[in-house]
Amino acid sequence: MFDRHRKLRRTPTIRKMVKETHLHKEDLIYPIFIIEAPDQKKEIPSMPGIYQISLNRLEEELDDVYQLGIRSIILFGIPLHKDACGTEGYHDHGIIQEGIRKVKSLYPDMVVLADTCLCEYTDHGHCGLIDEHTHDVKNDETLELLVKTAVSQAKAGADIIAPSNMMDGFVTSIRQGLDDAGFEHIPIMSYGIKYSSSFYGPFRDAAESTPSFGDRKTYQMDSSNRLEAMRELESDLMEGADMMIVKPALSYLDIIRDVRNSCNIPVVAYNVSGEYSMVKAASANGWIDERTNVMEQMTSMKRAGADLIITYFAKDICKYLDEERV
Repeated sequence: MFDRHRKLRRTPTIRKMVKETHLHKEDLIYPIFIIEAPDQKKEIPSMPGIYQISLNRLEEELDDVYQLGIRSIILFGIPLHKDACGTEGYHDHGIIQEGIRKVKSLYPDMVVLADTCLCEYTDHGHCGLIDEHTHDVKNDETLELLVKTAVSQAKAGADIIAPSNMMDGFVTSIRQGLDDAGFEHIPIMSYGIKYSSSFYGPFRDAAESTPSFGDRKTYQMDSSNRLEAMRELESDLMEGADMMIVKPALSYLDIIRDVRNSCNIPVVAYNVSGEYSMVKAASANGWIDERTNVMEQMTSMKRAGADLIITYFAKDICKYLDEERV
């Protein structure tokens, strides 16, 4: 006698009935790149279907996103001018702040996450102030600017602050800064488990944030480390993080599961640019079926324990889900 597991795989309806892992539109967060240069909707060559969009062209993108059923977006800003201190990142009328205001004026119920980092605004492409002698990023001095950035984003109307800089103490500093400014109600979605990864290349094209020297290995995590992620998680939980991002997703599904097993806050998988672009390239060459590949990858992130997924595929996924319901 042996078990007949195939009994529950016999028909599509039975398979749906016993399906363990589900993906919903509410699980998706869509990244949008807003560029300060006027009247542009410029496709990013390394990210087919993703654009740098000017403020005056943002409404058409938001209309599309909203009609598809996406209710959560994360904004990245590309300013006209950059400097060593990333001043435009915390300017009250910077591109990201104006972008937040635009979104909330058009779609007040849209959940707007603000990426809180300086790399898009510094002329050297690093995530903070540079020590002129060691050329390393200065941790504590950078925290002061990150607090200013987070507060300015909250003032502009951001619903969630998502700091991605990987400075030690960034959660507690931003939490204190938000509280002192009267934004106790604004949650922090921490990028506290962010690995130094080769999968970020296309994003750096999109955000124009490639470092002009060196790399980010002194502040982003080593891809070979698993236990270190738990230390980062513990610190961020103690400091007041409300949600935790694991970035990237596909090569770190084991980390997503570890995080899910170790905390009771929402866990977010960031399906990063390189993961997106590889699928688009393989699909364009006819090597894979894009739809089934994307949905399998998203399901793997949910199955690993992610509650939410930041993904450039969000619009495509919404279309797939709509077609499944027809």
